[in-house]
Amino acid sequence: MPDITLFMAGLGGGGAERVMLYLARGFVEKGLSVDLVLVKTDGPSISLIPPQVRVINLDTRRLLRSFPALISYLRKNQPKALLSAMEDINVVALLCRCLAGVSTRVVVSVHNTLSVESQTSTQIKKRLAPYLAKLFYPLADRVVTVSQGSADDLISLGLSPEIVKVIYNPVVTPELLKKAAEPLTHPWFLPGESPVILAVGRLDKQKDFPTLIRAFAQVKQQRPARLMILGEGQDRNLLESLVQELGLEKDVALPGFVDNPFAYMKRSALFVLSSLYEGLPTVLIEAIAVGTPVVSTDCKSGPAEILENGKYGKLVPVGDIPAMAEAIINALENPLDSTLLQQKSGEFLLEKAVKQYLEVLQIARR
Repeated sequence: MPDITLFMAGLGGGGAERVMLYLARGFVEKGLSVDLVLVKTDGPSISLIPPQVRVINLDTRRLLRSFPALISYLRKNQPKALLSAMEDINVVALLCRCLAGVSTRVVVSVHNTLSVESQTSTQIKKRLAPYLAKLFYPLADRVVTVSQGSADDLISLGLSPEIVKVIYNPVVTPELLKKAAEPLTHPWFLPGESPVILAVGRLDKQKDFPTLIRAFAQVKQQRPARLMILGEGQDRNLLESLVQELGLEKDVALPGFVDNPFAYMKRSALFVLSSLYEGLPTVLIEAIAVGTPVVSTDCKSGPAEILENGKYGKLVPVGDIPAMAEAIINALENPLDSTLLQQKSGEFLLEKAVKQYLEVLQIARR
């Protein structure tokens, strides 16, 4: 009988996946037995799985096909608690608990602002997410959101405030700081080169990298700089075409997914988040944790909470290209003190989040 089971679709390189694997490490460090149940086991985050965690591959490749396998797992292993993340995974976890007839405590976590996501996404599952949450999340023992904005959004959808709990993502780990200190050989970061503006995230509509690229084009008209966007996704061709259209091929790089983005963050002059919406943007916290100044859209939700309404980094309206360009220039010329930023990141320590998750999972540390 494992103490905690983490249920995920796969091991993609997104923030939610990293958060779940950080929690897994925190749980096993408390002496707890942890199972990681996956619909599929491929993905770039596989290296983050702690060796003490037992990996259960349902090997169904598609979530809807995983019902029988997950029900069988729950009946056979009867974990004390199960934690899931992302909307479709959460619904499957709740339904399978009911169908399995087990007493496992189920806590689901929400990493985005569902009402905003449903209005901007073209994916059917995301457009349906608010309705599914309203229908199925009351079956959960607790619903964890990663920001107060996300919590308020769920409550506005009709969820009881009594089952909703805000726990900030466990972002700042000793491993993060160690990786940030590792050497970086990319020529853009050599002494004497132009300052690098960094962004990290999936290349998709949510992250709104076209606005960032267009804002960078305006920055380039006023001062030397380069833009690097780390990540992979369906919008790569669109972004590459935009870079060519604006004549920025020499100054904009899209290297794809990298194993250690923290080394890039630490050496960049500025980190920019251009998202249309978020839950609690992990990458923004990672950037301030390594002392890098930031600029962010004031999207729902998370950035204003992290940056205390602009105290720790400039907030600009979503999709506002001139405002973003102006904020980037100001941040490059008047960067915030790195020590101040790192002190702020202390609110997102792994130890603090692990303690709060164990409370909602009702698992006592050993």
